[in-house]
Amino acid sequence: MWFILLYLKSMAKNPVRVLVTGAAGQIGYALVPMIARGVMLGPDQPVILHMLDIPPAAEALNGVKMELVDAAFPLLKGVVATTDVVEACTGVSVAVMVGGFPRKEGMERKDVMTKNVSIYKSQASALEKHAAANCKVLVVANPANTNALILKEYAPSIPEKNITCLTRLDHNRALGQISERLNIQVSDVKNVIIWGNHSSSQYPDVNHATVKTPSGEKPVKELVGDEAWLHGEFIATVQQRGAAIIKARKLSSALSAASSACDHIRDWVLGTPQGTWVSMGVYSDGSYKVPAGLIYSFPVTCQNGEWKIVQGLSIDEFSRKKLDLTAEELSEEKALAYSCLS
Repeated sequence: MWFILLYLKSMAKNPVRVLVTGAAGQIGYALVPMIARGVMLGPDQPVILHMLDIPPAAEALNGVKMELVDAAFPLLKGVVATTDVVEACTGVSVAVMVGGFPRKEGMERKDVMTKNVSIYKSQASALEKHAAANCKVLVVANPANTNALILKEYAPSIPEKNITCLTRLDHNRALGQISERLNIQVSDVKNVIIWGNHSSSQYPDVNHATVKTPSGEKPVKELVGDEAWLHGEFIATVQQRGAAIIKARKLSSALSAASSACDHIRDWVLGTPQGTWVSMGVYSDGSYKVPAGLIYSFPVTCQNGEWKIVQGLSIDEFSRKKLDLTAEELSEEKALAYSCLS
């Protein structure tokens, strides 16, 4: 009976147009069926998928479209598969920017940044001119924080609060490590924080994280009872998890990245549970002495389609150094990106 009610509810809602760039790639291939199934926007929200990729991937992109048709997703009301950035961006309310230029062997950071500046300049301009008025943007492609900043520069009419980057993957990795360490359900752990850059300088912080136990919520630090592990192996494992997966799979994280992108957008649009925060890369307003004007990962709560940085959390000396270190890296990346803008 419940699925009939959901179906009737979905019939009453207008479809939301969702853009996925780099849609023929690994993450895109994992992500589009999740969106079509309602994982991102809810089980009663119809969607029209806009998939963009580069011309050499056009045939593969068409193959993904064929599979989406073959899967007969009830919520999927249409598919646009294109190599034209204007067609891809027209009318979209959510944009997940997965496409980017990966760093290759022998390339300098500036070379990669120059390539991504070019990509994000073109896509930002198309979003600004053709996307829906209050389009929400999530940048996944690395360097995610700085790519989001470039996009913001070239889409000045999109509100800065609508341009974010993905650190939810790191957040979920931190939750997973705590649940494994304590041998508990991951759903019982909450309020870890990822501060800073989606890179190996990020700071996974459990100082305010709690675990649901039969006798109430207890601090993660108390239950783990091993500060050396929390300050050492735990942080390093979360920071280096992407590299560990590449070593194991010979391919980068795709399934977990796609799932985290859905989590990020879902919580942003539908709201975070009371008393729970998540990590999002957002435009810094100077909170926690982080330089304003960086895209930096903070703890946030979401309500009515808006995120808000959690304020008033205590920051100890160890954490302060970590927050500053990742901010320094982001400031350097920003300077490098701006030197490529011209």
